Amino acid sequence: MSLQHSSSTPQQRPTQPVPAHGSIIDAQGREVPITEEMIQHACQELEKSRDKAAKKG
Repeated sequence: MSLQHSSSTPQQRPTQPVPAHGSIIDAQGREVPITEEMIQHACQELEKSRDKAAKKG
């Protein structure tokens, strides 16, 4: 019996939309699938805004 080992290199995550996760409607009324890259970007922007607010207060 042989053991399978996972690769030591990190797997790249696809920027393709993941089925059944949702969409947004753009300014032209088109449905745009939400990608993981979009979510990561939104989270980074939220962290930046929270950091700025914490420094002010």
